[in-house]
Formats: sequence, structure tokens, C-alpha cells
Amino acid sequence: MKAGFIGLGNLGKAMVKRLLSENVEVSVWNRTKEKAKDINVSVSETVKDLVEQNEIIFLNLFDSNAVEEVFCREGGVLSAGLKNKIIVDTTTNHYKSVLNFHKKISEKGGHYLEAPVLGSVIPASTGNLTIIVSGEKEAYEKALPYLKILGSNIFFVERAGLATQIKLINNLLLGVFMVGISEALAIGDKAGIDRELLIDILSKGAGNSMVLNAKREKLIKEDFSPHFSSALIYKDLHYLQDLAKDLKSQLFLGSLAKEIFGLTYKNKEEELDFSAVFKIFK
Repeated sequence: MKAGFIGLGNLGKAMVKRLLSENVEVSVWNRTKEKAKDINVSVSETVKDLVEQNEIIFLNLFDSNAVEEVFCREGGVLSAGLKNKIIVDTTTNHYKSVLNFHKKISEKGGHYLEAPVLGSVIPASTGNLTIIVSGEKEAYEKALPYLKILGSNIFFVERAGLATQIKLINNLLLGVFMVGISEALAIGDKAGIDRELLIDILSKGAGNSMVLNAKREKLIKEDFSPHFSSALIYKDLHYLQDLAKDLKSQLFLGSLAKEIFGLTYKNKEEELDFSAVFKIFK
């Protein structure tokens, strides 16, 4: 098995390492080549080179602007021969931009799969991401062996744009849960309750969630090295606000959570793990 990969952020690098651990031959492109130094991969000089050397190419980038730039830059994705190529985009995109990406790749004879993932570095490292996929079924079936290496739960929803909308709705809960957990622990701290004890009790009661369990050690030790940053959840909730506006739907808790995560920019902590929002309440 062989694949190309674009984007070596925290999650992207974890995904590459997972593919390598399952004997997938991976070549990469990243704006900063140095990010590939600690992994055993070949580094392509241009995006075009990477695309032309692989039939399946994964992307994991910060946002839709970054995807657009990689597509349209000189020597980018769209400058390559794309006939029968499969572009698997695991970026959490804007729900409108992703429709344009489907169109651009299709016009060049390729196949675009939007495949946003639920989970961050640790589940990516163990092949336990949840992956939601929209796109052509034939392309999905060809990509499935690779997706199964990365994810233990894979949902194929086919219709273009739907996977992205589901991911944004998921991140409404992700953001709201993290804000609620952080506020609860901050109140516990001020009441003199041992934080580890409180987390143990909350995890057996109303606070029990994948979010609390995943961020338990970070919250206890206040180790906020990034797995999934506040900047990313802030961006995702902003995309969700746009979706709610188009749907003429209110977004009460999501909007509040977004503004709370926005405070991390004021403190220059937006690149820390999103569990560092605890510091806002503390």
C-alpha cells in the first residue's frame, strides 16, 4: 500500500505514523520540511510531485483557506494530472468550501472524498479515529483499506457536504462539553476540592464523557501541550455559526463556547490544547 500525505500538524503527523506502522509506504509534503525529520518518509519538493506519484493522497490542514491554497498554489494539487486520483481530505472544512473542492477535483478527472475525523492525536496513533465520509461510493471503497487503518468507526454518508456538516455539529458538543467541564473544575478548585478526586466523581456521574476521559490527565497536571488546539475549535464553531445562520437556526451554547475559546487569543494561548480553556475559568 502506498499513499501521499499533505499536512504535518499534530494530527496529520500522528496519522502518518499510524499508516507507517501498518506498512503503508507514505510520502509527504508540508510547507515546513523540518516537520518530517522525525519520521521515516520521503519528502516531495512540490505538491504536484506528491500527487503525481500517488493514487491516493490525504490532506490534514488547519482550515479551508489552507486547503484552497494547497489546491491552487503554483505546483499545487490542481496543477497535477488528477485523472483517477483520490483526494481524501480529513480537514474540518467550511461546509460551503467543501462543495467547491468536490467540484474542482471532479472537473480535473479526480475524486474528492471529504473525510473529517472525530478524535485527535491519541486515537489517531492507535487507529481509533471516527471518520465520516462523503463522496463517490467507488472512490470511497478504494480508499476504505486506508481509512480502516486510521479509524475504528467509519460512516459513509455519500452526499457532498453532509460529512462536514455532521463534523461541525459534533464539535458543537465537543466545545460545549469542554467549556462545561472547565467551569466545573474551576469552581471545584475555588471550593478547595482536590481536582483529581472531583474528576473521579464527575466521571461516575453527570460529567462522564469521552471528553472528560480523554482530557483527564491534561486537566490534572495542567499539561496543555496541543493535541487539538483552541484555535481549531474556535474555527470550527465559527463555521458552525455560518451553518446555523444559513439554516435560520439559533446557536446559543455554540456561540457562547466560541467566544470563550476566543479569549485564548487574548492570552496568547490559542495554540495550546483546547482543554487549556480551563485556565480562562481558573
